[in-house]
Amino acid sequence: MSKQVIKTSQAPAPIGPYNQAIKANGFVFLSGQVAFNPATGELVQDSLSAETHQVMKNIEAVLKEAKLSFEHVVKTTIFLSDMSLFAEVNEVYGSYFTGDYPARETVAVKGLPRGVNVEISMTAVVDL
Repeated sequence: MSKQVIKTSQAPAPIGPYNQAIKANGFVFLSGQVAFNPATGELVQDSLSAETHQVMKNIEAVLKEAKLSFEHVVKTTIFLSDMSLFAEVNEVYGSYFTGDYPARETVAVKGLPRGVNVEISMTAVVDL
């Protein structure tokens, strides 16, 4: 098995013992991203929409570093602080995809890192 660490300064550095993504056996496994602005190190929490856009921009930066795009994503997990946020997060999330959407689950959890409202992780395939 080959394993490659994917990391970019265009997405937030990990806040614990993990990597932004790992490429292994034709897949890229992206760790959960929250709404840290990588340029400032600050959380973007002006609105739920702005928070979700920042999460997706962070994911996009990691995908780009792996020479991939949202087209390559086959599985997504969305973690919400409250299921009442689903519709707004879903609208922003969906705007980053065209056509074939990945498989996905969305769950509400008791708490997320740094008190954020949304965290998203993804799995992508290298060859379409």
